[in-house]
Amino acid sequence: MLKEFIKKISDWTLQKEEELAKECAIPIEKIDAQIETLEKKKAEIEEQLKEIDEIIERLKKIKNTELLRCGVNK
Repeated sequence: MLKEFIKKISDWTLQKEEELAKECAIPIEKIDAQIETLEKKKAEIEEQLKEIDEIIERLKKIKNTELLRCGVNK
């Protein structure tokens, strides 16, 4: 629900910025700053996803070791 709300707010904000851009009423520097901020956030998220993937892989190895050594059948 919160995710939907944030998406609607973002869509509304972007729509207003598009309207301002059509009227040449938004500084290009502002748009560049927003793009730069989002690209940095994206890179941070991608790095976090890589870390999560590594953790998942380690847990899978631990699980396989448990299955092989202890004969747990689940």
